[in-house]
Amino acid sequence: MTTEIDEFELERRRALEFQRDQVAREDEDNRPLPDLPPLPADPRWRVAHLPFLSAVSFALLLCAASAGFLTGGAPAALGGAAGVLIVTVSFTMSTLVIAWADTVRPALLMPLALFTYVLKYGALGVVLAFGVSTDWPGKDALGWGIVAGVVVWTAVQAWWFHKVSRPN
Repeated sequence: MTTEIDEFELERRRALEFQRDQVAREDEDNRPLPDLPPLPADPRWRVAHLPFLSAVSFALLLCAASAGFLTGGAPAALGGAAGVLIVTVSFTMSTLVIAWADTVRPALLMPLALFTYVLKYGALGVVLAFGVSTDWPGKDALGWGIVAGVVVWTAVQAWWFHKVSRPN
C-alpha cells in the first residue's frame, strides 16, 4: 500500500513540475511586438471641420440668444446662449481629445474617447440638474439651447463628413 502511495506522490510531483515548466516557458515570451501602422502624413484632417462648425455654432448662439430675448427677456437670452455654448465647448473638447489620441497613440483612442464622453455628459447632467432645481427664468431656454446645439452640431458634422467623403 505504501508503494502505491509513493508512486502516486511521485507522479503528482512530476505533474506539478511539468506544469511549472510550462508556465515558465509561457512567461518567457521573447517575440517582438507587431509594428504599428504608419501615421497619416497630414493629421489635420481630423480637425478640419472645427472652424466651420465653430462658425455655425456661433451663428446658432446668436439665434438662440435672440430667440430667448424675444420670448423671455435677458435671462432667457443668456440661457439659450449658454446652452449652445456648453454644447459647442464640450463637442470641440471631445473632438480635440480624440484627434490628439489618434495622432499620438491610436491604442488610446477608445479609452480616452469614452472618458471624454463620460466627463462631458456628466458635466452636462450636473448643469441640467442644477438648472432644473432653480427658479431661474432662463432654465427652459438653457435646455432648448442644449437641444438645438446638439442637433445642429450633429447635423452639420454629418453633412461635412458626407461632403468630404463623397468622390468628385
